[in-house]
Amino acid sequence: MTTPLLDRTASTAHPVLGILAERWSPRAYDADTPTDEAKLASALEAARWSPSANNSQPWRFIVARRGTELHRGIVDALMGFNQAWAGNAGALIVAVAETANAEGVAYSHAVYDLRQAAAHLSVQAHHDGLVVHQMSGFDPAAISALVGLEERFTPTTVIALGELGDAAALPEPLQEREIAPRVRRPLSETVVASA
Repeated sequence: MTTPLLDRTASTAHPVLGILAERWSPRAYDADTPTDEAKLASALEAARWSPSANNSQPWRFIVARRGTELHRGIVDALMGFNQAWAGNAGALIVAVAETANAEGVAYSHAVYDLRQAAAHLSVQAHHDGLVVHQMSGFDPAAISALVGLEERFTPTTVIALGELGDAAALPEPLQEREIAPRVRRPLSETVVASA
């Protein structure tokens, strides 16, 4: 039995680009189809060209394709129910903030810039027909040890990227989350001051 594909387009209060309204974060990944390398490269290229304070580009990405030791190591570093589904993604990408340069000068904007890069990656991937889900539930120290990161590099997010799979293949509690209505708090509660 397969789960019917639902329209996941956000019901926005104001007009936004279609690509933004349509983007969502599924947990069901096709465990058999390899990630299209050209689409993966385009997603990483979009991240490369995201805004950066003083063009410092304080981000790095660890890219692990399903079936590799690196991919297995990243799955092992995931926490909780993320391990139940993320291993099916064609690629796991760890977003890494460069918190200081090689001389030890801190980049106060590193995490902000990295998250913009991850957002650009996410939108480009969605545009190209891939799905992306970003996770904070992982062990950063385990990732750092896995690839030998210097202390000035901080893993901040693991990004599952690949082809959409069947939600019916997920554990039951996750199936419910996969098809639950998409909601956000009202814009009036998000904007805390406006003049």
